[in-house]
Amino acid sequence: MPKLEVNVDHVATLRQARLGAEPDPVTAAALAELAGADGIIVHLREDRRHIQDRDLQLLRQTVKTRLNLEMAATPEMLEIAREVKPDLVTLVPEKRQELTTEGGLEVAGFIGFLRDYVQKLREGGLRVSLFVDPVNKQLDAALEVGAQWVELHTGTYAEAASPKEAQRLFEELLSAARHARSLGLRVKCGHGLNYTNIKPFRGRPEFEEFSIGHSIMARAILVGLERAVREMVELIRG
Repeated sequence: MPKLEVNVDHVATLRQARLGAEPDPVTAAALAELAGADGIIVHLREDRRHIQDRDLQLLRQTVKTRLNLEMAATPEMLEIAREVKPDLVTLVPEKRQELTTEGGLEVAGFIGFLRDYVQKLREGGLRVSLFVDPVNKQLDAALEVGAQWVELHTGTYAEAASPKEAQRLFEELLSAARHARSLGLRVKCGHGLNYTNIKPFRGRPEFEEFSIGHSIMARAILVGLERAVREMVELIRG
C-alpha cells in the first residue's frame, strides 16, 4: 500500500514570519500522524529559515511513524544527522536564494564526494535517500554512492503547461521509477504534488511513497489539517 509522508516546513515558515511560538510544526506533525500520515518530513536548512534545531530534536522524541530529515550534504548536517538519528536522511540540493528546492541533486558529477558522505551516514546507522531528477544516469549514480532510496523530483511534471506535456512527463517518471526499482532502489516521489496531479499515480506499484507538504498545508488553512491529510491519503490509496 502506498504511503504518505507529510512535510511540515510550511508550518514553521508561518511561525518564523513573526519569530514567535506558533504555529508549532511539532504539534502539526502529531496531528498529521493522527490523521493517517505514514511519516513526517522536515528540511533543516543551513540558514534555518523555517525548521529550527529545537523542532528537529522534539520531532525525534515525538514522531511515532517515521522521521525523514531533508538536508544538504554538508559537514554540519552530517554531525546533526548522526546525533539525532532520523529514520531516513534525504540529501537534497540547497541554495540560499531559492524559495524552495528547484531540482534534483547532481549525483553523477559528484560520485566520489557523495560516496564518502553516504558511507559516513550509513556507518552511523542511518538509511539514505537522494532527491534526484528522473534521469537514469542519476539513478545509476545513486546506487553507486550507496543510497537505499531515491525520491524522484516531480516538480517539472507538476508545473507542466498542458495535459499532453503532463502525460509525457508522467511517463518519464514511470520509466525512471521502473529503472530505479530494477537496480534494487526503493522509490519515493515528491515536489509540487497536489490533490489534482496526484491522481495518475494512484494504483501505480512503481511508486512506494509520496512526499507532500505545501498543498496539504494550503488546504489545511481552509478545511483543517486532519481533513487535509485524510483527503490526500484517500487520493493516494484509492
